[in-house]
Amino acid sequence: MSRNLYTLIPPMFDAATAFLDDCKIAGIDVIVTCARRTMEEQAALYAQGRTTPGHIVTNAQPGQSAHNYGCAIDVVPSVNGKPVWEFDPKVDPWKTVGALGQARGLQWLGAPGSPFVEGCHFQLPDWKNHMGDAT
Repeated sequence: MSRNLYTLIPPMFDAATAFLDDCKIAGIDVIVTCARRTMEEQAALYAQGRTTPGHIVTNAQPGQSAHNYGCAIDVVPSVNGKPVWEFDPKVDPWKTVGALGQARGLQWLGAPGSPFVEGCHFQLPDWKNHMGDAT
């Protein structure tokens, strides 16, 4: 899985870099844990908790994830140099990170009402319209 923002398509790259800059300005260190994923990487994640050990971490099969098209990033905020893996959308730093991503026009899957809660995930809301843009 790539953490390289340059693997993202231009609209996602622009939104993601602005979002990460906003986090820095707000005093929140954010680690990008995933940008683009190959179909094989998506298949392995989808198998997790189903046919391989671990917890289910995605409902997206290969080709069904915005990551496969360079339209999403996963992040984790860091406080005092330690990642905050425990997600709570009502508590900082997650609350602020989510609000900053949404302010940049990104869909946050940690927001209340998300069909699959994945607090670390930010994507273009119209990512399916960009599926052909990925190279």
